[in-house]
Amino acid sequence: RTMQVSDQEQCSRELDLEEITRKISFLDKWRQIFSCHGLGTNNTTLQNHEGNHIPADETEDGMGIPRPKGQGHLPSSSLCSIPKPSIISSKSGGFPISLAMATKLRQSLFGNAIHVFSYDWKKAYFRFHDPFSDLAFALEVGKGGARSIQMAVQGSIIKYLLFTRKGKDCNFHSLCAISKQEQEQGLAATLAGILWAAGAAEKATVCLVTEDTYVTSTPDYSRDDFTERLQLFELLEKEATERFIYDHLQCFKGEGSHGVILFLYSLIFSRTFERLQKDLDASTTHLLQPSAGGFLCRQAVLNMILTGRASPNVFNGYQKGKSQETLHGVLTRSDVGYLRWCKDASEDDRLSQVGSMLKTPKLPIWLCDINGNPSVLFSTNRQLLSDWKAERRFDLYLYSGRPPQKKPVHLTIDTHSHHWERNRHEDEHVPGRRFSPVEMAIRTKWREATINWNGTVPFL
Repeated sequence: RTMQVSDQEQCSRELDLEEITRKISFLDKWRQIFSCHGLGTNNTTLQNHEGNHIPADETEDGMGIPRPKGQGHLPSSSLCSIPKPSIISSKSGGFPISLAMATKLRQSLFGNAIHVFSYDWKKAYFRFHDPFSDLAFALEVGKGGARSIQMAVQGSIIKYLLFTRKGKDCNFHSLCAISKQEQEQGLAATLAGILWAAGAAEKATVCLVTEDTYVTSTPDYSRDDFTERLQLFELLEKEATERFIYDHLQCFKGEGSHGVILFLYSLIFSRTFERLQKDLDASTTHLLQPSAGGFLCRQAVLNMILTGRASPNVFNGYQKGKSQETLHGVLTRSDVGYLRWCKDASEDDRLSQVGSMLKTPKLPIWLCDINGNPSVLFSTNRQLLSDWKAERRFDLYLYSGRPPQKKPVHLTIDTHSHHWERNRHEDEHVPGRRFSPVEMAIRTKWREATINWNGTVPFL
């Protein structure tokens, strides 16, 4: 009898799934009909490299790469369209990847075309915590090398939600009162903004997986069964990029979508191989490094997300290496900054010290590398870094992305406390240890600061 009930439940679920699939297909069919009759939101224009508008049906540039139709300015209501599935039709109008492009992509990542991504990378995608919760603004973060990309994107999501989107207050409560639609709009706007910056504010390239395979294995190239199915979509306006990503958001946030890898591919193609080669130096010839059976991001990947340039180092400007080679650092202040502290690092190593360009960003948000663990530190006070009085005593919030964390940690930073107060506090929650790694990372920015954890036991 139990078996019969179980079979009935299984049958009911299958019927429900079939009904949902049928309704989605029905809606998609009507959407196509509206589009064909010019009733949709796709009747827009593109811009060419000179900024001149061209008709939506002229979708091929001088390089022969088709541009998606209808990716111009859009009303905000168009962000409510139904996301497409993770695998799109091969007739979507993109430019199929070639063996030469796939090989160059692999070489840029791994230094060869034989290595492929590990399981941790393949299963990584962009998924938020529950809407209207203490972590509604935050991505769920997995293990492995993709984690640092997710946390770097997280910093820009916080930037968008706190300081970029219109009509919202810049306070902590607003971060927790976010709906699913606001999460999706925030993710689309964030990914588009990062790709647009990497493309030097000229164009962005988005990579999506299609049904067909365009590349086969060779002795020098190993297949992974999704890179070979890529199509590239080139967009010439930031708003068009945002809309295109939103329409295909399932390709980045769906389970099994390889969403983080697709974003990394899009980042590289947006930057272009030519620019990437100029960004890198003798210390970094490719973007990922092997570690414990997987791959970790080198600093160039994080800097490309933070600044738009794949600078391999964290110091300001250019410096000479041990062999007098020229090493490339960060040239401009970015919106989101970067802090680093490692217990094994030497303070005398000038090349590993984070420069002021990253320590003092335009907005009070920092991607942090604390003993190799990525996290995000932020303030809701937009003026924090532009008013020295605000830096006397202020609040920061820490999101580590680790599963036990149910809400951001509230920290109170005091940069003008007395030394006897500081010593007492430093030993308060850490028996036998004077500083927590989080405190040490914060002190790389505010040297004499004391940190009050407001009842939370220090971690990391």
